Parts: sequence; C-alpha cells; structure tokens
Amino acid sequence: MTDAGKNPRLRYDEACLGAHALNLIGDRWALLVVRELMFAPKRFQMIRAGMPGITASVLSQRLAQLVGAGVVSHDEVLGIYALTGAGRALHPVLRELCRWALTMPGHDPTRFISVSGLMISISATVDRRRAAGSPLRAGLVSGQEGFEVALADDGAPVVRAARKPGGDFLLEGSGNALAYAIYGPGPAAMAASGQIALRGDRAAAQDFASLFSLQAQTRDKSDSPDETEQLPGDSST
Repeated sequence: MTDAGKNPRLRYDEACLGAHALNLIGDRWALLVVRELMFAPKRFQMIRAGMPGITASVLSQRLAQLVGAGVVSHDEVLGIYALTGAGRALHPVLRELCRWALTMPGHDPTRFISVSGLMISISATVDRRRAAGSPLRAGLVSGQEGFEVALADDGAPVVRAARKPGGDFLLEGSGNALAYAIYGPGPAAMAASGQIALRGDRAAAQDFASLFSLQAQTRDKSDSPDETEQLPGDSST
C-alpha cells in the first residue's frame, strides 16, 4: 500500500489544482465512500450497505486508493476505515455539490439514499435564516447508525454520530423514509402511516422538518462557500 498522499493515480497530467484534487478523489464512487465515512468510522460491509450499486471489488479498490491518497485510514487489526483530517475537510465540498445539484434538473428523490447521504443533504438544504438560533435538537436512527442534529447560531446543522442519540424527538427508519419525513409530508404523517417511528415531541419534529427544502435557495454573504464551519469529527461513544 502506498504512503499517504504519495504517488496518486495520475488521471489528469495537469498543474491545475482542481485536476490534482481529481487525481486523488475523482474516481467513480470515491466521494461517496468519503460521504459514508464522514460522520463515523465503519467496517467494509457497513460502507458497502450505504452504496448498494458498488461491487465488493470496486469498493476495495477505492478504499485502497483513498488510503494511499491520505484521505482514509485503515485499522487492519479491527478492520475499520475512518477519514483522516484531509478526508473530513471534504465535508464542505460534498455540501456544495448538493447545493449545486439543487439548481440542476433531473434529481429523483425516490432513489436510494443512505442516512449518511441524508446528513450531508440537510447541511445543504436548510433554511439558515429560519433555523438560526433554533434550540431544536433531533435524533435520527437508521439501522446501526444514529445521529444527533443541532442547529448552530447561524442556522447550520451540526451533525454528530451517536450510538444512542437524544434530542427533542427521535425519528427511526430507512434513509429514504427519513428523507421523505423531512422533505415530504412531515414526520407525523410518516409515523401515522407506519413508515417511520417517531418518539418524543411531535410538534418539534414537524418544526424541525419545516426548516429543510429541496428547492434551490438564494444565498447571502453569511452563507458563502468560504465560511468557516465546524467539521464532523469521529464517532461518539
């Protein structure tokens, strides 16, 4: 295995920094591997569960490439993959890709979405003016993954992986069901139909979901891509 950051695959023989970045993370599935590891370390099969279209051999290749590029670390004894600091620094890149995608036609929200993908999505789709200063705290669970979501003073979602998430309410379901609860009819309707479990303050859950939309939003200077924001850290215990 190559040393971190050494001899990346040369896809583009250019000095452009964008080309250099794509040499490191530009292969198919690479950024989605980063997405699946953004909030917590995972084993191979758990990563693959969040990317149902990838084969085991391709995932092995991408993980090896990302380890070689210094984006992912691998504990060979425990069999756990985790993002390095360089990997976690890609969170704003993923968020801005989501924001850009909101402006482009053809998005189909009925396709598969992992819960980690949803956590990236909410950072791009929040109405930060309305969310600013909100005391709401959400807990979300999907399979083995749990998250706590709070809202920073500027309205940006702060996501933390948690084995037993707390909050004003707890939503539990598949990634798609949770996404539909947030972007669709709301948590109460989804719970009433049995598609998700909802525990805690139902009104708070409805208020929280109302802060997010798949409609493209107008930026202001306080919501520019150059802002400094809290990056996700390692999984909590």
